[in-house]
Amino acid sequence: MNTSSMNTITPMGKFLWQVKREFWEHRGGFFWTPLIIAAVMLAFMVMGLVTAEFTAHQHGIDINGIHLDQLASHLDAEAVAKFQGALDVGLITMGMPIRIALFVVVFFYALGALYNDRADRSVLFWKSLPLSDTQAVLSKVAAGLILAPALAVLGMIVLQLGFLVLFTLYAALHGINALPYLWSPTHLVAMWIKLAVLIPVNALWALPTMGWLLLCSSYARSKPFLWAVMLPIVTGVIISWMQLMQSFSLQSGWFWRHIVGRLLLSLIPESWVNLDSLRALDHAGADPSMALGNLLSFGAIADQFASPNFLIGVAAGTVMIAAAIWLRRMRVEAYA
Repeated sequence: MNTSSMNTITPMGKFLWQVKREFWEHRGGFFWTPLIIAAVMLAFMVMGLVTAEFTAHQHGIDINGIHLDQLASHLDAEAVAKFQGALDVGLITMGMPIRIALFVVVFFYALGALYNDRADRSVLFWKSLPLSDTQAVLSKVAAGLILAPALAVLGMIVLQLGFLVLFTLYAALHGINALPYLWSPTHLVAMWIKLAVLIPVNALWALPTMGWLLLCSSYARSKPFLWAVMLPIVTGVIISWMQLMQSFSLQSGWFWRHIVGRLLLSLIPESWVNLDSLRALDHAGADPSMALGNLLSFGAIADQFASPNFLIGVAAGTVMIAAAIWLRRMRVEAYA
């Protein structure tokens, strides 16, 4: 590679080039994983519809559009709104396997991001280029917290559209026009906009985990997984056993939730949602779609930016990322 040409690239250009490099090196986890999960889920849906069709044929059950139209004509506005909300919730929650896969992929990506460079000595090559350690580490942060979630959202959109198309075609085979029942009530565009807005919110919330994993990845000479996972857990066990949190008038559960949980699980998408509020709404008999909509509303998202838990997490994550950058610059065992 011609390093003189690299010198003519702007700092932002170098940064984007490194993010692109992260994508090509990890496109299997970032790009193909959500699409494969979406394809597998759609395949299972097809199998379910084929099984339902075979069972209906065996028992002489006739599905046609006349009865469905008659049923729909008797639905009032409240029933239609509930159906609309249930459909929206179904479209959102069907992306849960992709969200879980995103957490696993980004977790292990961050854990090996800096360690693998030292283990295979490729860091020597990257150090020879006019690329700063800050750019190198931040490009990994951007790839894990922005690029990977954006591609996961793409996989969710493919899954949602595939679901709607599949059931529309199935209904059409039985003479049913499913467009008024499936496509018209949904808020696809608004849903996709909200998924896009949630990406930077989730990224900021995930900074403690990303920072901790990168810090362990840059520090550990071997087995970074044990450093990253066992150190917080063992510390939590010791604190719980010795009841040290009671000295601060706190229960041991506080440490597990706000320290161990934030260090290891903040990469889970939407893990900032207040589950206690969701349970309270559920016990109060609130409509699930309205409850979920309120918790993921733009007002609830804005409130997160003012919460101490959110702000302290962002600050702690930033400090750990800065420490990871410093360690990458100072570690010398790869150059021996």
